[in-house]
Amino acid sequence: MKTVTPTELRANIYNLLDEVLTTNVPIEINKGGNRLRIIPVKKGDKLQNLVPRPDVIQGNPDDLVNINWKEEVNLDLP
Repeated sequence: MKTVTPTELRANIYNLLDEVLTTNVPIEINKGGNRLRIIPVKKGDKLQNLVPRPDVIQGNPDDLVNINWKEEVNLDLP
């Protein structure tokens, strides 16, 4: 892991950020004995945020393909 000072970070922030994004290696900033890190955040799959709902479809999902809505919907608009 690369360590830089705040002055080096200020002078090269765009280059250092590009380096983190391309190499996926964090950069550490040492400021007065304290350490900070710039790390890449991995994009997650949006589908992983879905909450499972096993009770939504009751019955056989294949039956949904053959639903006839003619008697349920009146499309005669004025």
